[in-house]
Amino acid sequence: MLSAVLPSVSAFVMPHNPAKHRTGLDLRNPLVFDTKDLGPGVARTLTRTVPAPRDLGAGMAGIPAGADLELTVQLEGVSEGTLVTATAAGPLTGECARCLEPFSSQISVTFQELFVREKAAAETDDAEDSYQLDGSGLLDLEPALRDAIVLDLPLSPLCEPDCRGLCAECGVRLAEAGPGHRHEQQGAMWAALKDFRTDQEDGAGTVPGQAKEQ
Repeated sequence: MLSAVLPSVSAFVMPHNPAKHRTGLDLRNPLVFDTKDLGPGVARTLTRTVPAPRDLGAGMAGIPAGADLELTVQLEGVSEGTLVTATAAGPLTGECARCLEPFSSQISVTFQELFVREKAAAETDDAEDSYQLDGSGLLDLEPALRDAIVLDLPLSPLCEPDCRGLCAECGVRLAEAGPGHRHEQQGAMWAALKDFRTDQEDGAGTVPGQAKEQ
């Protein structure tokens, strides 16, 4: 029964795993930051409102593409590159894992990542797994932002903390069915017993189709 109402869940899919370092970055992209002037010990904090990238979700919940994300980003120069401490907040939409009703709420994540310069990254064993600055000192925050948000998304999102889900018998949402919602049991045993009748003369019960002993 539930599978018939699940196709819309595919609107939020696990995002692609983009490279953690990119070339040809463009400062017109609001998720790209210039760190060329950040020497060791130099820091600055920026706030931006940016449109959410596409496919920023997983399972049954995600941030709609183009929705406003409020960013607060601290960039700090370190010997290896730039240490980023960021907070991102925005709208969260999806389907309740219990009752399958659409819901909307807010999500806020804070993360910290080290973006290393290309030369420093080449000297490490995990260069492919590290976030990197491009050759001109530009920093693309999107891969780190995407990883942080997807890891923070609930695996089983709920429309309400105490959502009661759906009725196992008829599929109605229990929050709307009322406290008296129930179904009469109609198993084979109950079907036979409902036709049982008592013989008023000798007190013996008979079931239709079964002859009385003489």
